[in-house]
Amino acid sequence: MNDVLERLRAEAAQAPEYEAQYEALLAADPDALAASLTSAGLPLWARELAAYRLGLAGDSRAFESLVLLLNHRDPPRCEAAAQALAVLGDPRTARAAAALATNELRTAYALHPVRLLAALHAPESAPALIRTLSRLLAPHDPYWRVALACVEGLGALADERAREVLTRAQSHPRLAVAATTALRGLGA
Repeated sequence: MNDVLERLRAEAAQAPEYEAQYEALLAADPDALAASLTSAGLPLWARELAAYRLGLAGDSRAFESLVLLLNHRDPPRCEAAAQALAVLGDPRTARAAAALATNELRTAYALHPVRLLAALHAPESAPALIRTLSRLLAPHDPYWRVALACVEGLGALADERAREVLTRAQSHPRLAVAATTALRGLGA
């Protein structure tokens, strides 16, 4: 949590007029945080701070903003959103993460949705990770880190449905060790 707050404090410090706004959001109650999510003209860091704090507090008013941040091109924003969504416990989270992880047009930003799916252990998790990994096993696919997260996630889920795709993943040099480990977890 401190890393997220320090990153957001640094973003706010880039403009002197934002420092007081940062402190106000840091001290704001849940209703004020929720109101800030729909306020016009707020910078992205302020919306992220409000959504992050609400998510960690288990307030479902943060859900939509956190899902948007989970799909952001900036990895630290995605990671913070994934952390808050995991704590939030909203039943819509797994479905949203699965949609982001399986979106072929957003594969470059799928790392944190994939990791979130593995952490959630939801019914949507294994099918989404299997689908994503299957498409990433094409020769010379540039998203091997996302594929590795899928393999590791499937290993953590230990879902028998992943056996075939994990077996195929063993033939990829960057995935082989993790795939073999995951298959051992399935009893192979």
